Amino acid sequence: MITDFRDFCLWIYVMVDDAWHQLAPRGTHPGPEPWCSHSEVLAMCLIGECRGWDTETELLAHWRQYPDLFPRLLERSRFNRRRRQLMNAFNLIRQVVLQALDLAHDRQCVIDSLPVPVVQFHLVPSSSGDWRAYGARFGYVRTKKQMIFGYKLHLLTGLNGVILDFILAPADVHDAQAGFELLAQHERMDVVGDKGYISAFQQAELATQRQVRVMTLPKRNQKAQISAVAKQTINQARQIIETVNAQLTAQFNIETNHAHSFWGLCTRLQSKLAAHTLCVYLNRLLGEPNFLQIKKLAFPN
Repeated sequence: MITDFRDFCLWIYVMVDDAWHQLAPRGTHPGPEPWCSHSEVLAMCLIGECRGWDTETELLAHWRQYPDLFPRLLERSRFNRRRRQLMNAFNLIRQVVLQALDLAHDRQCVIDSLPVPVVQFHLVPSSSGDWRAYGARFGYVRTKKQMIFGYKLHLLTGLNGVILDFILAPADVHDAQAGFELLAQHERMDVVGDKGYISAFQQAELATQRQVRVMTLPKRNQKAQISAVAKQTINQARQIIETVNAQLTAQFNIETNHAHSFWGLCTRLQSKLAAHTLCVYLNRLLGEPNFLQIKKLAFPN
């Protein structure tokens, strides 16, 4: 039972350390363990994501208030380098936790996207980052009715709220194209998407080659319409991913970019998604309801 913040930190650290020992043979370089271990750096980052500590300066300032939890802190620039060196470890830990979640094997899923702007619109012409070299583009976000410069994060989520997979695509790439690339890595699934994922050709190809059936609400001008019951079913499924998107946006600040480079952004995105999955796992492990009570875990009384 988690009763306070220190309990929460202990649970996260133990899960991360156990997962890291499974990954260490393929994730570490030769040599002695660093003074501040990989498990400690990973755990500090993941706990920080749950608390909304978005920058290294803010993160380390908070951890200095808990010397009993993580006494061996790195200087900010060194911490930033270590964090980026461990970028792939965040996603590998997320995959280890997914394997432990029986719910992660649900073959009924929902797909949706979140905008990830990287530079404020009026600052794009003077930006000196490497964003364009790594595919950042201007794109229109239909749900927010605005243009952004950056990417869209496409999420494949189970009906239980577990994020199963994701892909980061330039903001100008059509949802159907990015969704096809993501779903082509899976098989034997029923997937609900919004109207942005409508593509008769790609839906037919996924159904034939991967046994992935994509279900969307038809556009008003389409001849083939669906029943009121089917519409209600699709809308109920979409509420799941809207809840997950709201958590990622409000608590994990996934739409706010503090990175100065593409790989820094990727590190932050992977750590945020891993932190979300760890909280889902804790909810299930501790017997919480299926509805994700992440804030309750990250901010216990």
